[in-house]
Amino acid sequence: MAERRSSLLRTAHQVAGDRTEAEDLLQEGLLKTYQAWHRIEDKAVVGSYLRRTMTNHQISQWRKRRVEEYPTDELPERPYDGESMTQVEMRVAVARALGRLSARDREALSLRYYGSYTDTEIAERMGVSVGTVKSALWRALRKLREDPSLRPLAMYVTANAEWLEPVAA
Repeated sequence: MAERRSSLLRTAHQVAGDRTEAEDLLQEGLLKTYQAWHRIEDKAVVGSYLRRTMTNHQISQWRKRRVEEYPTDELPERPYDGESMTQVEMRVAVARALGRLSARDREALSLRYYGSYTDTEIAERMGVSVGTVKSALWRALRKLREDPSLRPLAMYVTANAEWLEPVAA
């Protein structure tokens, strides 16, 4: 094993396709070969026996994970109602832009647009004056409007702030 480890690991990697799975596959092959050691008559071919054992084990693993899918001419009854890739990209871009705001600006935006609080209620919660809340909201919205990473997303938003497919500019 010490002499052939790298060669056996390469073989396992070719069969498994992943380094960590290859290491597990090699260990499984070594265990099974050790358990069958008394049945192996020609010890010179133990490397071939081990390679075949790893291959058979991997095939068995693939069979266990196999998912039965059958092609059909009929479409599903309901279309996919999850997020489209564009919506996911928009959400990630907005989250990153919000992360670049100061904690106070982010808190004011969250309370206003997610919590639907008034300026007075926000000021009480944050422990600041109403003027400070207004300036924090103004500053945060200005930073978001000027954020270059959000500019490409502007074509997806209507005046009602609803997400759409791309609209002509």
